[in-house]
Amino acid sequence: MCERDTVNEWTAEKGYDWSLNRRHFAALTAAGAVAACTRGAAANAGEGLREDMVSIVTKDGTMDAFFVRPASGSYPAVVTWPDIAGLREAFKVMARRLAGQGYAVLVANPYYRDTKVPQFEDFNAFRSQNGFEKVGPWREKLTADAIGSDAGAMIGWLDKQDSVDSTRGVGTNGYCMGGPFTVFSAAAVPERVRAAASFHGAGLAKEDDPQSPHRLLDKTRASFLFAIAQNDDAKDPEAKVKLRAAAEAAGREAEIEVYPADHGWCVIDSPAYDKAAAEKAWERMSVLFAEALKG
Repeated sequence: MCERDTVNEWTAEKGYDWSLNRRHFAALTAAGAVAACTRGAAANAGEGLREDMVSIVTKDGTMDAFFVRPASGSYPAVVTWPDIAGLREAFKVMARRLAGQGYAVLVANPYYRDTKVPQFEDFNAFRSQNGFEKVGPWREKLTADAIGSDAGAMIGWLDKQDSVDSTRGVGTNGYCMGGPFTVFSAAAVPERVRAAASFHGAGLAKEDDPQSPHRLLDKTRASFLFAIAQNDDAKDPEAKVKLRAAAEAAGREAEIEVYPADHGWCVIDSPAYDKAAAEKAWERMSVLFAEALKG
C-alpha cells in the first residue's frame, strides 16, 4: 500500500525523479494527448465526451464526483476509486480515456465526508504538503461498510442517468487505497457490479480482518482483475495465494498477476508510473470490462 515507506522508497531507494514525472504528466494532459485518449468516444458517439462535477446524496452527506461519458447514447457504468491522494486531474484524464472506450465513468471523492475536491493538485503536492497527516483522519472513516454504502448510492445515481445503460452490469476500478474498494463495492451491490479491477491494491488479504477483500469474494457476482505490484508482493507474497484460493472457493473468475513494476505504476502522476506495465494493465481491464459489461 502507498504508505510513508513507499514514498521514501520512491525517493531514496528507487531514485525516482518527481520533477520528471510532473513534466510527463503535464505533457500527457495537453490537448493533443487528451484528444488521443478520447478518440474512441468520438467514434462511438460521434460527438466526443461530456463531463461534469456532480453531487450524489449518500447516507453520510453529499459526495462530489467527476462524471464523464460519451456525448450521446447510453453505456455501461464504471465507478472509479482513486488512490490515497484523491480525485485530481490525473484521474480525470484516465476517466476520459475509459469513457472514450464506451463507458459512463463516475470518479468518487472518497474523502467527501471531510472535504471537497481537489485535496491535492497531483501526487507531488500530496508528498510535499504533508499528505499523510492530512488524509489520516479521513481514511479512518473509509471502512468496508462505508465504501459499500457509498457504492450503493453512486450506482443508484448512475442508474438514473440517461447516459447509463442500466440493463448492463456495472464495472469498478480502483488504485492503491481504492483497490480493495472495488471488492467492497462488488460485495455491497452484487446484483449490479459485474467486473472489478484492482491496481496495486492495498490490504487485499488480511487474515485478522473479517472484512478483508479476500473474505468478501463469496458475496459478489463479479469477475476480477488483481494487478499486484512487485514490491507489494515482495512484502506480502502470500496475498496472491490467498486471493486465488478465495476466488476459487467462491467460484469467481479472477485474473491475479504480479507485474514487474512498483506500487503506483498505473497512476499517471505517480513517480513510479511505468508506461509499458500500465498499458498492459489497462488492456487487461479493457478486456475484463468488455466481456463482463458489453458481452
